[in-house]
Amino acid sequence: MKILVTGAAGFIGFHLIKAILETDLSARDYCIVGIDNINDYYDTDLKEARLRILGEISDPEIFTFIKLDLADREAISELFATYQFDTVVNLGAQAGVRYSIENPNAYIDSNVVGFVNILEGCRHHDIKHLIYASSSSVYGMNIKQPFTTADCVDFPISLYAATKKSNELMAHSYSHLYNIPTTGLRFFTVYGPYGRPDMAYFSFTKKILAGEPINVFNNGVMQRDFTYIDDIVNGIIRIINKAPSPQHSTITTAAAPYKIYNIGNNQPVTLRRFITAIENACGKKAQENLLPMQAGDVPITYADIDELVEDIGFKPETSIEEGIKQFVDWYKQYYSV
Repeated sequence: MKILVTGAAGFIGFHLIKAILETDLSARDYCIVGIDNINDYYDTDLKEARLRILGEISDPEIFTFIKLDLADREAISELFATYQFDTVVNLGAQAGVRYSIENPNAYIDSNVVGFVNILEGCRHHDIKHLIYASSSSVYGMNIKQPFTTADCVDFPISLYAATKKSNELMAHSYSHLYNIPTTGLRFFTVYGPYGRPDMAYFSFTKKILAGEPINVFNNGVMQRDFTYIDDIVNGIIRIINKAPSPQHSTITTAAAPYKIYNIGNNQPVTLRRFITAIENACGKKAQENLLPMQAGDVPITYADIDELVEDIGFKPETSIEEGIKQFVDWYKQYYSV
């Protein structure tokens, strides 16, 4: 199977490729091309470190990395024509809720223009399955908990969330028009080693170990469905071989091989428990600055994953305490703390 993974130098993309390369059957069953533009949204040294690891554990015949921007239409078209992929896992995107307020154009270029380029590549080259990253952010300030994929997601509260909702809409239109099997994954607060430095668990760990105060928004009254990276990767790998059949509903007569899943831990964790887990892993207490809610943030995320459990047997296994310890141990080693 020839797979394109976009966002290969990113957090989830790196771990997905690494997991596939480390399986016993990877040499026989998979050929992976990874692309990334390695932008400077966060420390590029971390992205380069991820790529070095992939280079060390792979054979050039199994894994190829190409520096490429999703928004480059001609380059993406040439990529698809050259490699003739079977499957595409589109994890490349401009991430971050708060940054979308500061730099909206980056989100349109990567998440909208870039995604159209991927869809066009799939359309013209007989892709058997497109898996793409959506986000729990699409649920916005929805009141009903837990979030289900049947819920209305028409009221995004950040441009980032709006671009992810647009990805789902565009994927459905291409699935319907061109019979391209597409699966969207609404990720719920993914964390773990080699994670993104803009995420709270990363900055909290850095500041607690340095003896600096942490900013705790909404006075700490928030909950998140934290999902450990190994659980996420396990789910994606299972989904790769589970292309959807045409779906029918009671709302429309349009049928398409299209599916959306929540992929989360299904166990929301309070911010207080989250901070305590980091404190215990660091062996130090946090100094806290209690602040109001930030624009674009939501008070709770909670994933209903019943469909994912039923369809692919996905079952997250990692507690917040275990996952945070794994991250902090990595952080101390990586940064020589």
